[in-house]
Amino acid sequence: MTPDSLKTALGSGLLSFPVTHFDDDGAFAAESYKSHIEWLAGYDAPVLFAAGGTGEFFSLRPDEVTTVVAAAKESAGKTAIVSGCGYGTEIAVGIAQSVEKAGADGILVLPHYLIDAPQEGLFHHIKTICDAVDFGVMIYNRDNSQFEVDTIARLCDVCPNLIGFKGGSGDIGKVRQVTAKMGDRLTYLGGMPTAELFAEAYLGAGFSTYSSAVFNFVPELANKFYNALRSGDRATCEQILNDFFYPFMELRNRRKGYAVSAIKAGVRLAGFQAGKVRAPLDDLTAEEEDVLRNIIEANK
Repeated sequence: MTPDSLKTALGSGLLSFPVTHFDDDGAFAAESYKSHIEWLAGYDAPVLFAAGGTGEFFSLRPDEVTTVVAAAKESAGKTAIVSGCGYGTEIAVGIAQSVEKAGADGILVLPHYLIDAPQEGLFHHIKTICDAVDFGVMIYNRDNSQFEVDTIARLCDVCPNLIGFKGGSGDIGKVRQVTAKMGDRLTYLGGMPTAELFAEAYLGAGFSTYSSAVFNFVPELANKFYNALRSGDRATCEQILNDFFYPFMELRNRRKGYAVSAIKAGVRLAGFQAGKVRAPLDDLTAEEEDVLRNIIEANK
């Protein structure tokens, strides 16, 4: 897939980040994962992001990222697969080149490790990664990886394969400035945790789509909300927010890391052997899984 064709696919529908499945020993569970990917690919999601944030990229070895991406490509059919990528520049380049060889259609560059960086450093980080590969690259504006508008403009000028901007900062004023200045040069993806809670605001700021974590276990409901949002059906959006997303948000907010742990619990409740999350995350308690089960059952 060329960068331009991936850019088009990214803007054509709802996106999602599958969880990475682990067995009882904590190793990658390829067969369960591939079954889950195949199931997700049967719904309306033009692009799936393998080994991304919800897929615990931060807990995977670089070689595991490539293995996960290869498994996703094997099972996704015509659905495009974008890989997570990150850490320092040298590691990120190695991951990017490895997943390109494994068949990934592009990468999302997650925030670099640990420390803040100046704009010149961020510019060279992304440019070096873009120069190292031929497929499409997206940047994730979140946490310690905050790109100023002029930095993004400079990157767009020198990196033809930079195709997307994922906004996860919650700063609507800043992201609106990005969409106003870059126009259709990039595809814009909403990337706040539980993105549906912010989807209306991001749509108003010029974002065409977002990534849905709950698509992992309630894909029909996720698509129903997305379609209602895109068609201006505010009543349906509010009904789903009140009945599902706000109760889910309350559960997610009980402990740090539950934005991932609760999704993996949902995948287990959907019948997939996804296993536990890896440290430093922790799983939901049995009582909390029951709460999640009740939220899901109430919205079928």
